[in-house]
Amino acid sequence: MIPIQNVYYMLAYAFQVLNEQGYKDVATEQFGNVAELCSAILVKGTAIQLKRGLNREYIEQSDALSIPRGKLEISESLKTRSIQRKQLDCTYDDFSVNAYMNRIIKTTMALLQRADISNNRKKDMRKILVFFKDVDPLDVHSINWNIQYNRSNQTYRMLIGVCQLIIQGLLQTEADGTSRLMSFIDEQYMHRLYEKFLLEYYRKEWKGIVEARASQIPWAVDDGFSFMLPVLQTDITLTKGRQVLIIDAKYYERSTQTNHNTRTIHSDNIRQIFTYVKNKQAVEPECTVSGLLLYTRTDEDGDMDYKYSMSGNCIAVKTLNLDQDFSGIRAELDGIVEE
Repeated sequence: MIPIQNVYYMLAYAFQVLNEQGYKDVATEQFGNVAELCSAILVKGTAIQLKRGLNREYIEQSDALSIPRGKLEISESLKTRSIQRKQLDCTYDDFSVNAYMNRIIKTTMALLQRADISNNRKKDMRKILVFFKDVDPLDVHSINWNIQYNRSNQTYRMLIGVCQLIIQGLLQTEADGTSRLMSFIDEQYMHRLYEKFLLEYYRKEWKGIVEARASQIPWAVDDGFSFMLPVLQTDITLTKGRQVLIIDAKYYERSTQTNHNTRTIHSDNIRQIFTYVKNKQAVEPECTVSGLLLYTRTDEDGDMDYKYSMSGNCIAVKTLNLDQDFSGIRAELDGIVEE
């Protein structure tokens, strides 16, 4: 089980804004569950956004108006007989706070009102929701998370990320169709957070020493034809000079598979990292390329620390213990690069 405080640290690396002064109180607070943690971040972040001003978008509206604006809908005006009321049906763009990202925040806060969090936190959210009175909620099951960020809405990135964690990572639909928030993050979403955390940790803590990025590796095809081959997308690629380490992050309830009472590494995982390493080595023969499967440690499988020499390349399998003080996590992650 990952301590709630460590989830905060992972989020703080995934969303660097959480390291700013405004979130200092959240960083030192103790939380009983992940929903409480996410609520605290969302309340603090939205309060900061309110001081900056809520994002607005041009939203198409259709109304019967006494003073026409925008596009005149003559046929619709005749149909609705608005002309008899000395009005015209118009379609126009309204610069409104009913922007999609504000709708996501309002929807998430309304959901948290039913969660197992403190009454004081719910009270804080109700105060914030007063500023969202002109914002419409969304259906939680049909939210489009593919949001384009730019300079004008960049401050929403972390807020929407936390909303997505709550709705996709904590929300569970029951057999009778009702929904509830779980006290732990769904494995699939936790996997994505784990990947993002590792990448951003190395980007921040080893900046100027190693280059850390999520990169694509071209297929080492003999004739240049690679049509229909899947993209080789790494979770983390660390580069220092001519040394390359490809890390594949794995967050599972079980780090191993069992076949005929024999415990082994997941076969798909080892094939995947082998494919990454051999193609990278083939297209960059001047480099020394290694691979690492970095699992999260589980009580069932315990620690793993294995190295294999495969066709001239080193491929390792390790576990990272997230159930410890964060200083221990830092030491393990730093040790990987130092080694």
